[in-house]
Amino acid sequence: MRSVTYSMSVSLDGYIVGPDGRFDWSAPTEEVFRLAIEEVRGVDAIWKAMPKVVFSTRLSAVEGNARLASGSPAEEIERLRAEPGDGDIAIGGATLAAEVAAAGLIDEYLVRVHPVLVGGGTPFFARRERRVDLELVENRTLSGKVAFLRYRVAR
Repeated sequence: MRSVTYSMSVSLDGYIVGPDGRFDWSAPTEEVFRLAIEEVRGVDAIWKAMPKVVFSTRLSAVEGNARLASGSPAEEIERLRAEPGDGDIAIGGATLAAEVAAAGLIDEYLVRVHPVLVGGGTPFFARRERRVDLELVENRTLSGKVAFLRYRVAR
């Protein structure tokens, strides 16, 4: 079965966007960018050719190899898992990830921790009253300051 991965950059205090709406502190170095490219390759194809599902209440149409979601995030994940393919399913965005995590559908968290405290904003992890045990699968330091962490949900 294809696994579901949530990957984003995060401040040391756990936010993907600061209270001021800025995320310039997460600008990738060359090494961090290469890591992101490696992640995309594991999702089944290159970025433009990769099929995408867009969750939006504002859009009525999308272009390219994208389609608007017709069901809930949980329904779409189950549909994608049932389709043939070898690559993982990647989730981006804290709001969508929170809903998918609440349904217990995230298998791995890929976290690029930047050495900055932003003091609030949009959190990386869903603030739900639900415990999720994780296993550290990989960790490394990128460009001497960014920590890359890969956690798998303990089942």
